[in-house]
Amino acid sequence: MINKRLLIKNLLAHNDENSFYDKKRTLNIGQKEGKAKFLKHVCALANSNPKNNSYIVIGVEDEDNFITGVDFFDDSKIQNLINAYLENPPLVSYENIPFPHLPDHLVVGLVTIRPNNGKVCALRKNIWKYYGGAVYIREGSISMPKNFGIELKDINSKIVASIENHAQNNIELTLDGVFDFMNKRKDFHPSYKVFKEYFVVCWAGKTKQIKGETYYSRLDIELINEQVKLFYSELDVVSIRIDKDYFKIIEYMHLGLQDKYQYYPLEEVSISFKDNAGYDMESKLLFKPPQFDKKILYHIYNSNNALLEKLKKGSKLTKNEEKDLLKMPASYLICYFNEFDASMDKLEEAKEYLKIHSKKAYQSYKESMRILRKVKYN
Repeated sequence: MINKRLLIKNLLAHNDENSFYDKKRTLNIGQKEGKAKFLKHVCALANSNPKNNSYIVIGVEDEDNFITGVDFFDDSKIQNLINAYLENPPLVSYENIPFPHLPDHLVVGLVTIRPNNGKVCALRKNIWKYYGGAVYIREGSISMPKNFGIELKDINSKIVASIENHAQNNIELTLDGVFDFMNKRKDFHPSYKVFKEYFVVCWAGKTKQIKGETYYSRLDIELINEQVKLFYSELDVVSIRIDKDYFKIIEYMHLGLQDKYQYYPLEEVSISFKDNAGYDMESKLLFKPPQFDKKILYHIYNSNNALLEKLKKGSKLTKNEEKDLLKMPASYLICYFNEFDASMDKLEEAKEYLKIHSKKAYQSYKESMRILRKVKYN
């Protein structure tokens, strides 16, 4: 089994990006430009590596490989995005890899692109300034269009196999990972469980009892063998179910209007461990958008728009407006779920202003966008 943290270190040891891996400071697939560039790189890496995995490392400075980290990116539906925009889409996964020097909410993103069985990958349709039907390959560290004479060549399989072999996990790395997790999260009731005498899952969070059931907030879950952070959220509430073969979580989101809130099931994620040192991870969307009275929503939508205008002008906000600002992202999200399609444009418009004005409001924005990705790409 590959230790993903060690794999990233081995990839970065090849200081320059090349035809089997790319590195990025950030990833923004919430906007057309960022989404288009990501798809272009996936297409190029898939075509340039027909016999081996290829990778994109996210959260690293380009000049000196300094690891700055990115926010935990919970996008289990990224394959749906790939399938929607690419012809002969490769299998793609996004994993969040913790590093000891980073704060809890930051990780290094690792995109793994599986070999594509000799099929030529191409854009299925137009996106941003890239045209449908375009084929890309890697020329050194650059993803370039290829208009004719497309031939998939195996150039990197030996070097990638060597890198992956040198990133294999061992018992020392596993034990170090468990101790690091338990010590770093000692204030959040850390626990662990061993599955199939091989896999080690650690989790920690604030607990509370509701009707005899234990729920977690600020939950952090890691699969130690691979050094992968499986889940992290500062806001949502999560329940955990465990037996000898699986680890299952159900995530709930707190939504409502005018101080009338309740928890809605969002997603169920189940990890099933096998006897052959393998595992499967499945996610199931449970969310059914709450419906509200349209008159109330019009009032809230217009109030949010007025508040956004004050924010853009730099006007001083009242105490009540500061409270409303914290609710703005979730309110726009509810409006969107109730057929106010323009509300997402407004929320995207508010992004930079929220980021500057209020850390809590910006965190609420990121949580709302995370929920939207889950629902949109399901």
